[in-house]
Amino acid sequence: DSLSRLFSRCGHVQSVDIRDKAGPGEKKDKLASKFFDHKTLKGFQVAYVVFRKPAAVQAAKALSQEGPLLISTESHPVKTGISKWIASYEASIVDPKELKAEVDAYMQDYDKKMAEEEAKAAKEEGVPDEEGWVKVTRKGRKPGLPRTEAANLRVLEKEKQKRARKELLNFYAWQHRETKREHIAQLRKKFEEDKQRIALMRAQRKFRPY
Repeated sequence: DSLSRLFSRCGHVQSVDIRDKAGPGEKKDKLASKFFDHKTLKGFQVAYVVFRKPAAVQAAKALSQEGPLLISTESHPVKTGISKWIASYEASIVDPKELKAEVDAYMQDYDKKMAEEEAKAAKEEGVPDEEGWVKVTRKGRKPGLPRTEAANLRVLEKEKQKRARKELLNFYAWQHRETKREHIAQLRKKFEEDKQRIALMRAQRKFRPY
């Protein structure tokens, strides 16, 4: 608002786009929600001021000769410090009625869009295109998972089976480690027995390595 007010002396300001850094990028869409998807930029920022007429750009460039532009003035003060914190806190308080109205409107648009997609999918189901290909929609071989009690039970059963398979694999891994440990213990025992037998044969001078 302050930038629009400052540059309005040059011409009609069409929009002000504030970004975290300079450079080309996609233009931000106008916030459709008052309560959601708000990202506050911190630190230094870059503003792109768009005028309705090209002549206003030249007038804006000439402003540098008039001295610095003051954003906060007596007639248009910018809140800072504790006043800004109080205003931010008051703005953060959500009106339940406005929030409910926005959520209801969003869900109505979503339901309408889903109904249109379902109708379009049902209309295109089984109909070949110009090249003879048949498009498989959600109504086709793998329909969307319904949020019903039966579907929830199937999901729980799959999770139970997956957990059982994991436990079985862990048991097999533990059994394999135990078998390997026993085999190593047997090899060590046989090695000690061979050492004792060789020592005994040396004592009896009957040791023949070849």
